[in-house]
Amino acid sequence: MPATISFPVATPGGPRTARVVHERRGAGRPLVLLHGIGHHWQAWQPVLDILAVDRDVIAVDLPGFGASERLPDGIPYDVDGVIPVLGALFEALGVERPDVAGNSLGGLLALELGRAGLVRSVTALAPARFWTEAERRYAFGVLSAMRAGARALPPLVVAWLARGAAGRAALTGTIYARPGRRSPAAVVAETRALREAPGFRATLAAGSTGLFTHDIPDIPVTIAWGTRDRVLPRRQGVRAKRVIPGARLVRLPGCGHVPMNDDPALVARVILDGSG
Repeated sequence: MPATISFPVATPGGPRTARVVHERRGAGRPLVLLHGIGHHWQAWQPVLDILAVDRDVIAVDLPGFGASERLPDGIPYDVDGVIPVLGALFEALGVERPDVAGNSLGGLLALELGRAGLVRSVTALAPARFWTEAERRYAFGVLSAMRAGARALPPLVVAWLARGAAGRAALTGTIYARPGRRSPAAVVAETRALREAPGFRATLAAGSTGLFTHDIPDIPVTIAWGTRDRVLPRRQGVRAKRVIPGARLVRLPGCGHVPMNDDPALVARVILDGSG
């Protein structure tokens, strides 16, 4: 069962308390999992039990998403605001320099944690900020349309659509290559998470400028991209490899933007291989 952890964070107005929901399973070396914008920790559910065979797996609802509270007042939803909060979360969880894997926004945060020296290894699945300006505008348009749709559809309509494979494709086909594999309950829950995320707008605005341009030479880095990613085209992985020359670039055949659901065994193997 997911748990809530409270921990102190610094803000311009003085110390405040952050509260983050997380799911923790297994035992071994700690592995933290970070989801994408508008999602929640359950994005990782297809791979959790596989990873937990050998690892202490901690899947996090990022602040302002899922069941976690929004960031305390004074902390922005940009990298400079979120990375120190994640560092404080690691300390509160009792994990020092864990391995980290992230998807999309979570992939960007994983890379930034690597750059800050807060993690032992990074696996980034379709990370943000390796786009051109045209690609960024397209991706933000897609994400904004998904959010608008989630907010416009009444919950009863979402539940009805989620009962059938065609409805699940309509609701989640943008991020999954195989949306029919997602359970009706999971589709309903992630549509609600997208609709209700208080951090969505501020996070999207914070990502409207800037690229990831830093090498991370001192730790293992894996960049993985689905061949059927409809949000961030896989050519962005080639750009990521140029920025981080020592990174391992992995192709995920038949996978979409959120590949954990499309091929759990492959994604789990990539994460475990990348973290040693």
